[in-house]
Amino acid sequence: MSQKELTDMIMNSGGAFVGFSDVRERLPEYLKAYPYAITYGIKLSDAIIDEISEEQPTYTYFNHYRSVNFLIDQIGLNVLLTLQKQGYSAYTIAASQSIPDSNTPYSGVFPHKTGAIASGLGWIGKNGLFIHKDFGPRVRLGTVLTDMEFQTDHQTMESQCGSCNRCVDACPAKALTGTQWEYGMERETLVDPQACSVYMNKNFKHIGRGSVCGICIKVCPYK
Repeated sequence: MSQKELTDMIMNSGGAFVGFSDVRERLPEYLKAYPYAITYGIKLSDAIIDEISEEQPTYTYFNHYRSVNFLIDQIGLNVLLTLQKQGYSAYTIAASQSIPDSNTPYSGVFPHKTGAIASGLGWIGKNGLFIHKDFGPRVRLGTVLTDMEFQTDHQTMESQCGSCNRCVDACPAKALTGTQWEYGMERETLVDPQACSVYMNKNFKHIGRGSVCGICIKVCPYK
């Protein structure tokens, strides 16, 4: 099983891009047995994102969000099973999951963005989201960790947001600081995740359990 074969398998399953990185220095102790990350992404529908208003997301966007997450998890499972058949160990990261008792509130087991950045696929925007170098923020990410060794000589991209503050101005929760991202920066320097979550649950729960917004994705000009 080569990196190209893995890439082809993911792309043929609906993926829009794939990257590989060595993330051993960014893993919690119990995941260090899987030092390499396979990062892949699905391109969201421009037609559905464009329907999001300046006030709230749409029911269609919520369904799209859930459907894409399901596909991401299915791709991850297929990658894991394929690697296992080849004699490697692998560990999938859920497309969208927060761990209630995590040391970092509003976070999952491992940030998809960490692998994406380490793979040289893009940067973190002022909205706190991953910005793909070709597709902007209109993507969803998946990650499989493994002990299969990859070529990972990628350069970390610098932020291309510049003086743009469209997402900061549009955020209805006022959760964005407008700070320009730099590698290694703490998430809270860019975004207040609690303010974001509380606002969504209060105002958008009727649309989709308060789990989606998408306004900062819709207004980003990088796409």
